[in-house]
Amino acid sequence: MQIITSLRDIKEQTEKLRSSGKTIGFVPTMGALHQGHLTLLETAAEQNDLSICSIFVNPTQFNNAEDFKLYPRILENDIEALKKSRCAMLFAPSVADMYPETLQLKFDFGELETVMEGKFRPGHFTGVAAIVSKLFHAVRPHKAYFGQKDLQQYAVINRLVTDLSFDLELVCHPIIREADGLAMSSRNRRLSEEQREQATQLYKALQLASGLSKAHTVAEVKEAVSKHLQPFAAIKLEYFEVADVNSLQPLAEFDASDRVALCIAAYVGEVRLIDNVII
Repeated sequence: MQIITSLRDIKEQTEKLRSSGKTIGFVPTMGALHQGHLTLLETAAEQNDLSICSIFVNPTQFNNAEDFKLYPRILENDIEALKKSRCAMLFAPSVADMYPETLQLKFDFGELETVMEGKFRPGHFTGVAAIVSKLFHAVRPHKAYFGQKDLQQYAVINRLVTDLSFDLELVCHPIIREADGLAMSSRNRRLSEEQREQATQLYKALQLASGLSKAHTVAEVKEAVSKHLQPFAAIKLEYFEVADVNSLQPLAEFDASDRVALCIAAYVGEVRLIDNVII
């Protein structure tokens, strides 16, 4: 596996690959890799001539400075994991290389920024859009792979690709879960043993909501989710939303003809986790 740390070098390498007719599958990450990331890379390798992974903890998408400081950084472990996968190239740039000047550009994703992650993390998606744009320009992939766990992020990037005419295909991969149902996340590493056990209740709450949706109102389902999580002291629910799967706008009622996203965000201790299921 080739390791590249500068923008200039990654551009040179990917330009050579494209000129030789090779197709590139790209998986952007912030490191602390888990099986979900590796599954994305496996899919990228299967669907393209080679796969490229980036590892960059992007400062512009963090609303909380402490969260950015504590985000797990284990690059040596990540490199060992990637060497055992089908990753052909790792791009691991520095902050100075990716942001030689303070970011001034701001993105507006309309209604997507008024709900859920956009509502509770103002400015977050500008940081996401900025770094993803930079990475797309540098790597120039034919396909880019993202996980469904960050469903709203995927919707934002899809809008970015469409509006700015990036010449690539986005692929949304289903959520990879632990055996007990917890959605795999780099942030899970920060949970204590007790918090890790309680964190499984987020997925159980989503399963409860999915079952109740067949015969209950949205308001009743929201109340049931809130009551389900109340006994767990480590969990502080930030939001549970019933949304249209395409627009991610809140739904007042269930409609059997619609695909619906059940989305949840909560603090488990000091660690913020998100999850979703699509019904």
